[in-house]
Amino acid sequence: MRLLVTGGCGFIGSNFIRLVLTRGVATSIVNLDALSYAGNPENLADLTGDARYRFALGRVEDPAAVAEAIAGCEACVHFAAESHVDRSIEAAAPFLRTNVIGTQVLLDAARKAGVRRFLHVSTDEVYGSLGPEEVSTEASPLRPRSPYAASKAAADHLVLAAHETFGLPVLIARPSNNYGPYQFPEKFLPLMITNAFEDRPLPIYGTGRNVREWLFVEDCCEGLAALLKTGRPGEIYNVGGGTGHENLSVARRLLAALGKPESLITFVPDRPGHDLRYALDSGKIAREAGWRPRVGLEEGLARTIDWYREHERWWRPLKGALNRETRGYWS
Repeated sequence: MRLLVTGGCGFIGSNFIRLVLTRGVATSIVNLDALSYAGNPENLADLTGDARYRFALGRVEDPAAVAEAIAGCEACVHFAAESHVDRSIEAAAPFLRTNVIGTQVLLDAARKAGVRRFLHVSTDEVYGSLGPEEVSTEASPLRPRSPYAASKAAADHLVLAAHETFGLPVLIARPSNNYGPYQFPEKFLPLMITNAFEDRPLPIYGTGRNVREWLFVEDCCEGLAALLKTGRPGEIYNVGGGTGHENLSVARRLLAALGKPESLITFVPDRPGHDLRYALDSGKIAREAGWRPRVGLEEGLARTIDWYREHERWWRPLKGALNRETRGYWS
């Protein structure tokens, strides 16, 4: 399969490219990436010289760049997105350009190119904040509560409209919170890990009672690869970690694993519209694609900690640049 991946120099995209090439899911990949602040070519440095892989610099909002990148591709996996909630609260326009306009440009190009599969990677955040016993199914209403989540919900609607109007063979995946190697250090877990390494405060929003389903990135990528092969066109699939954990609990587990004191935890004012809880019913992908997460939080945290410990040369320059921005971003 000749595959276009958008945003392949980002966190999940780079892990996905490496997995599908290793597993033989794709015979060749074109990676279209704008190399914005979170897109890092070092994430795929090990593929330098691999004849199966080609990088294309460009934005998904640019019709010419997209048309050139998608030419000859049989399928497309669309990761490219502005994805950090805190940044969307500060400035929503970049999220609309990339996540909404960019998705429509890509859909138009995919239709013209005659792609046979179009997998759009969305997020569980489109469902909004849930009560203690609620679970989101693929049929649940969309109730986004941040500019980021609203832009992703809009993109989801455009993807489904392309299927209904033009018969484009689309699929939508809605994963829960991913973590693992190569995640940009403004996100919750890499920020906590790298701060703990340096005995710096671990900033926790509000009371830390917000609940997320944590999904190890390798598990997520395996789910996406399964959907690319077996998912039904026009369908939505939740891809969840299976068990919810409070942010405060995750921070405490992390500190215990590192032998660091809980006194490093520092509570900071909550962000506007902070969703309290996400929970996914992922039974559909289990039934249809045989996928379930394999890496539990304890194992995944240990593997993630080890990776950041061994790759200080990767994360330290990125974190230094974030510190110079003087931003208070914590997902």
